[in-house]
Amino acid sequence: MIAPGWYRDLDPNGRRAFGSTYAAFSMDAMNIQLYSFTLPVLLTLWQLSPSAGGLLATVTLVASAAGGWLAGLLSDRLGRVRVLQATILWMALSTMACGFAQNYEQLLVSRVIQGVGFGAEWAVGAVFMGEIAAAATRGRLVGTAQSAWAVGWGLAAASSTLAIALLPPEPGWRAAFFLSLPMAAVIFLARKRLHESATFLACPGADDWHRIFAAPMLGNTLRGSLLAIGTHGGYWALATWWPTMLKLERGMTNAQAATHMAMLVGGSLAGYALGATLADRIGRRATLALFATGGIVTVLAATELPVSDAVLLALGAPLGLFAMGLYSAIGPVLNELYPTRLRGSGLGFCYNVGRGVAGLAPFAVGGSIATYGIAHSIGIYVSVAYVLVLAAAGVLRETRGLEFVGA
Repeated sequence: MIAPGWYRDLDPNGRRAFGSTYAAFSMDAMNIQLYSFTLPVLLTLWQLSPSAGGLLATVTLVASAAGGWLAGLLSDRLGRVRVLQATILWMALSTMACGFAQNYEQLLVSRVIQGVGFGAEWAVGAVFMGEIAAAATRGRLVGTAQSAWAVGWGLAAASSTLAIALLPPEPGWRAAFFLSLPMAAVIFLARKRLHESATFLACPGADDWHRIFAAPMLGNTLRGSLLAIGTHGGYWALATWWPTMLKLERGMTNAQAATHMAMLVGGSLAGYALGATLADRIGRRATLALFATGGIVTVLAATELPVSDAVLLALGAPLGLFAMGLYSAIGPVLNELYPTRLRGSGLGFCYNVGRGVAGLAPFAVGGSIATYGIAHSIGIYVSVAYVLVLAAAGVLRETRGLEFVGA
């Protein structure tokens, strides 16, 4: 298989950086998404209410806002590589703590700690990927790195389904949280061999992080945050509650629900590839608008129309495509809004504050279930979130092809 041109253009350090980041993003996604697949078991096993279940998702996302911004700040001062070495260890240990939790309160605390590492890993990894990429192919490189989320999502679905099927419910859900530990060790060793990007080394001296809130950066920060809130809000409302909706509202078996999730994940992989290509071909703004519009139409069809299980299965692929294709554009956009020594601070703030605010979506869906049902609640919140993406696309400046050298 011939590697794509953007990968062949990377130097050895760039290739190691991409490989270790792709693996780390996969692990990140797997560890975080395990909760949505074990949620149906926990709702029954611990007698949790839907609101309590939604809160366990929300606190992780809110904590990720703090973790991502703090890691971004540190990466502007200490370097991307040193921070990334720490984040992979944090994620591994905090995920293991989730598996050891003995009650709801302990799991809540563990999820908060996990959220800090979750936000930190993506924020700094996205900046690192943006800086090793050429301007003309940044969308494809960063978008391809983002596609690791779909791989991790699939790993979470497969591992949790197997663990719960092969073991009794009580040890089964716990076992899933320990499966990524060997992967974390390999990634950490790979990151010990990495060097900083030439872009970062060419700009010595840390900038004042608070400049992201002052002119002329404030406008970029507000627009970037709006984009992140909409992108995350739609995804997390969908991803947290979709497996539960399939099982508890549609009455599907574990095998049937796994098939539906496989279709969703498969569509998301296609979405990453398509979004990454379009972001470089037609621009960031047009790509965001196209995918947000498609997401609204698809989720309303899936949740508001009386569709059969077969039709819902078919809608899973475009639903995943539009939801995750947005991420192929948001990574390059947020990278391109800031100069090098503010890039970690700015991207870390926008992306993770956006994720923190969007973290209210799973909680809101959980609180609406008693009144509207799971599917209808998902449809409402996902649609509203993608309207915010459309608004952000309308006010962002086009940054396709922006050079980082000397920035």
